[in-house]
Amino acid sequence: MVVDNRPGGNGSIAAQLVSRAQPDGYTLLVQYSGFHVITPLLMKNLPWDPVKDFAPVANLLSAPQVLVVRPSLPVKTLPELVKYAKANPGKLNYASSGNGSLQHVSTELLNQMAGIKMAHVPYKGTGPAMTDLLAGTVDLTITTPPPLIPHIAAGKLRPLVVTSKNRLSSLKEVPSAPEAGYGDLDVSSWFAMYAPANTPKAVIDRLTGEIDRIMKTETFRSKAEQLGAEAKYMSPKQLDDYQRAELKRWEKVVKAADIHAE
Repeated sequence: MVVDNRPGGNGSIAAQLVSRAQPDGYTLLVQYSGFHVITPLLMKNLPWDPVKDFAPVANLLSAPQVLVVRPSLPVKTLPELVKYAKANPGKLNYASSGNGSLQHVSTELLNQMAGIKMAHVPYKGTGPAMTDLLAGTVDLTITTPPPLIPHIAAGKLRPLVVTSKNRLSSLKEVPSAPEAGYGDLDVSSWFAMYAPANTPKAVIDRLTGEIDRIMKTETFRSKAEQLGAEAKYMSPKQLDDYQRAELKRWEKVVKAADIHAE
């Protein structure tokens, strides 16, 4: 395997390249969910379609998000955060890695579910957002565990909930979304492999079979856990159904929050 990083355009540069490649199984796309099911909702005239231009191969990793607040905020649970937001309308704000990011739409989902309004403060990346959160300039954020765990352990950030059905092994003391009373706040970053549309079924079957075998190894699973993720295999059919459901889900959130590409 040769890794060819093609950053830029919220994933569009890499996606467009693969969508136009020969459907022979030798040019594949490892795609981030935020690019695959959110970018198409924000950008008009996108030169690729997340469903029509790709053949799903397999989902590889899934990583739930963690909602953290600055320690000086007088809340210790998600219900307390919601109660505080309702008692102090317009006072809370949240950081994200950019407009239309998964962090952005995830927190807007919470806004809509809880009937609250927290102001969005977009940054150019997770790093700057974390810097201001640690400094107390912003109140909270929702993001993946790896950049948060050291600061949680040091008491510099307070975790309120993991946005998944179950607790994380790396943050066993943090309640899951259902335990916090918000079972539908089930949000994960996922990373999946796609081939160009019209790739022969025999090629897809060979690829997904090998991926399934590799993902069952302890080496793969333990490495995923170290990264704060879960080795979560999905077959081509399962991945196709899942991505379509994700597109519908986030379309409702994006429209209700009136989110547009910058």
